[in-house]
Amino acid sequence: MPLLFYAKPAYGFSIGFLLAAAVGWFNGKPELTGLFLTLFFISLAIAFRGTRVLKGYWYSVLILAVATMAMFFPGYFRTVGSRDASFFIPILLQAIMFGMGTELSLKDFAQVLRMPKGVIVGVVCHYTIMPLVGFAVAHLFSFPGEIAAGIILIGCCPSGLASNVMCYLAKANLALSVSVTTVSTLVAPFLTPLLMKLLGGDYIQINFWEMVWDITKIVILPIAAGLIFHYLVRGRVKWIDKAMPVLSMVGIALVLLVITAAGRDNLLKVGGLLIVATFIHNIAGYSLGYWSARVLKFPEKDCRTIALEVGMQNAGLASALAKAMGKIATVGLASVIFGTMMNVTGSSLASWWHNRDPEEEVVDI
Repeated sequence: MPLLFYAKPAYGFSIGFLLAAAVGWFNGKPELTGLFLTLFFISLAIAFRGTRVLKGYWYSVLILAVATMAMFFPGYFRTVGSRDASFFIPILLQAIMFGMGTELSLKDFAQVLRMPKGVIVGVVCHYTIMPLVGFAVAHLFSFPGEIAAGIILIGCCPSGLASNVMCYLAKANLALSVSVTTVSTLVAPFLTPLLMKLLGGDYIQINFWEMVWDITKIVILPIAAGLIFHYLVRGRVKWIDKAMPVLSMVGIALVLLVITAAGRDNLLKVGGLLIVATFIHNIAGYSLGYWSARVLKFPEKDCRTIALEVGMQNAGLASALAKAMGKIATVGLASVIFGTMMNVTGSSLASWWHNRDPEEEVVDI
């Protein structure tokens, strides 16, 4: 397990911080526990970043640090000045979508035409498996209406941007991954409100056209602006090219921070069951996506791609839609847990596949 020069001391610091967090816990000092637990995850993320075998997990661990900070110190992240911090969630997501747009080009859209079967199957699986599993899980656990609606909402959202990174790590079909993410995102203004209306309408009032407009202004318009930016500016100003992926990662972390802080009290009430429900939802997405592709006799690389594209959702969009409904502390809870969990499970699955080269031949079932 080769280490960079800073990894060893970072591991040492992480052990020290974890012990300090345990001391704080046993002495009944939650502030110290939260502080040292946050520092533990941050130092562990730095250590993972410097360890080649574990490098793919560093951002997932950093997300755990963000969630820990919000759970122990929610008061610091509920307001910015005199304004409710949730006000900034749609703005942050627009920045993330703009970043996605800057990474796209007309060549990416041409990829859709080269592999139509894979893209169609990926998008259809995504918008059938995840909404239906979300609906089933919400029924199974009998959550309060708005919590259940949040589970269904995360299932009705398009693919998550992190899926492209995970597909790269998993030695999957990256071109197919980008195509499925792009198409599922572009059709979201219609499909997400429609599915939410059909499956979640009994739990919460859904204004179809209002949600269509919310998704359009949060997702489609920023992506279009990013695409224009790609052709006018990208490549000419080097620091901007490097800044865009960082902007997306910071934006995702900040959205998680704000929503976790806003829903912290409700998370303490239903958090355990919601974690179990979300885990089932997430793992079912990977499993059913993978085996759907296997049954349709896709190559192993494509099966991995469809599994990750189905199982990983745009949790940030679900959060922004919950904010637009005025129910960030209830409907938005599932997206908080799902967003954190999918980074952990997705990077774990991708790293496992990374060490297992995909077979080139088509699997016959």
